[in-house]
Amino acid sequence: MNNVLKRTTLIVRDAERSLAFYRDVLGLTVWYDDEIVLSGHGLAAGGPGDRTRLVIMQAQDPVIGMLGLLQFVVPPLAAPSAERQRLAVGDVVFVMQTDDADAVYRRLADWGARVHAAPHAFEVRGADGQLLRMTTLSFWDPDGYFFEVNQRLAA
Repeated sequence: MNNVLKRTTLIVRDAERSLAFYRDVLGLTVWYDDEIVLSGHGLAAGGPGDRTRLVIMQAQDPVIGMLGLLQFVVPPLAAPSAERQRLAVGDVVFVMQTDDADAVYRRLADWGARVHAAPHAFEVRGADGQLLRMTTLSFWDPDGYFFEVNQRLAA
């Protein structure tokens, strides 16, 4: 059985703002950008005839690592009333790898992003039992999604 997870789609308040964040801060590129009119059947949000904008951002790999940004344009979906400070059951943690955690941190600061943890040393045992050393940081994106960015260090 072939089972490749290609994309995760985030429901966002403002696709243009989110596109700029993922492009300018995390270095993703636009792969797709178009309006989609909903049928009312497949997605557990919105209704028939609702207009959405879907932007698909691409990471370094041309097939996997895609990130969709879905804005409900007409009618808009209500946004949460408050920024979350902690994660809970049902939340998602996105994990990315970089070759320059400090540069990501600087771009987050320039953007004014909500950083949860500045770059710091972290060690964890890998799937093969070997110790992985890395620099890691974490932050919330403009819509409250939580990200961890890791830079692996030489053993």
